[in-house]
Amino acid sequence: MLNAIELAIQVGEELKSRKLLLAVAESCTGGGIAYAVTEVAGSSEWFDCGFVSYSNSSKTELLDISAALIAQHGAVSEEIAAAMAESAIANSEAHVSLSTTGIAGPTGAVPGKPVGTVCFGWKVGGVTHTERRIFSGDRRAVREQTIAHALDRLLRYLREM
Repeated sequence: MLNAIELAIQVGEELKSRKLLLAVAESCTGGGIAYAVTEVAGSSEWFDCGFVSYSNSSKTELLDISAALIAQHGAVSEEIAAAMAESAIANSEAHVSLSTTGIAGPTGAVPGKPVGTVCFGWKVGGVTHTERRIFSGDRRAVREQTIAHALDRLLRYLREM
């Protein structure tokens, strides 16, 4: 797989050619996707904004995700990832979004959700996609894999439009 910056360059080319803007909603990646995207010169032509909603209360306050939905599914769930991706678009000028929520470690595991569990959301072409993955390695490795996977899948969805 390409590294995050190489993926961000390709995502930017796809977005720019379609005249689309991207928004990101990040939890476990802590702004890492926005960082990778803005490392690309000219990204202001296709990147609108990023939300870093690390706590549950920030997911509610910044992204309008109900506390009841978080309580029902847990912050690390495909349901919350989908809501984050949808809210990123609703609260921005973007047409396309991606989201991440997960347990990067080394603590935070709960039954059924080990360290390395990450849920993703992408909203592309009016369709919301989600995925749950479990990555291995330390905190940094989990976060790096999460950033690259989020951008790689976004690129795939853009190319399928």
